[in-house]
Amino acid sequence: MFDFLLRPFRRKHGPDKEFYAAIDDMFGFIPHNIELYKLALIHKSASVELEDGSHINNERLEFLGDAVIESITSDFLFIEFPDRDEGFMTQLRSKIVSRQSLNRIASAIGLDRHVISNAAGNASQKHIYGDAFEAMMGAIYLDQGYDFVNRLLINDIYGRHLSIEEVLRSETDFKSRLIEWCQKNHYSIEFRTEQDHSSGSSHPGFVSTVYVDGIALGYGSGDSKKAAEQNAAYSVSQTQTMSIDDENSARILDKLDRISN
Repeated sequence: MFDFLLRPFRRKHGPDKEFYAAIDDMFGFIPHNIELYKLALIHKSASVELEDGSHINNERLEFLGDAVIESITSDFLFIEFPDRDEGFMTQLRSKIVSRQSLNRIASAIGLDRHVISNAAGNASQKHIYGDAFEAMMGAIYLDQGYDFVNRLLINDIYGRHLSIEEVLRSETDFKSRLIEWCQKNHYSIEFRTEQDHSSGSSHPGFVSTVYVDGIALGYGSGDSKKAAEQNAAYSVSQTQTMSIDDENSARILDKLDRISN
């Protein structure tokens, strides 16, 4: 009841009326703590310097929102696909929460018009809207709670701006994409695949490691050699979760980032 009464007032009055109106238009509710949402719109290229010399931007909220989106999406796919295995759900989740997907959603809801950035001409420019969307989900989580952002993301945002059918039809051959990329950039690539004896004789499995220029960059397992190698190639696009400190590895991984983009 109070939100209903506050909505027209906050949209039309006060120094933050533009922010309240923007959040209401994009997400359909009036925030409690508008400062969280204002912070979520500040890209690191436009960081605000405080009196103590520190800088604030949306990176911390982006970190939180990324975890919230992944958790909600995982729960959604677990319920939506009760008969599919972990590998299927992992790859589908990766597509849904990818930079391209979140960028498209951010543009569809009009978030791109409100992001504060000085990143024009920067390579990171193409990701700032998806990053801001993650930051917004982090802000909503802190302001409204997990259940609220869960309903908002699944029922409203995904419901209006995400087609699971289209995502399922999109390219999933990570092995071919990785081989093509290596050939184009003159890197050697090798898949070393063997039977996983720990899986038991009744359900034989396979494990695979993919080497790029002799460096082990991806690991995967599956019920067949093909599935294990696909999962190994897929894991290369998720290398931000791996701990790699070798200088040559870092050089390759920096370039491999485009595979998941």
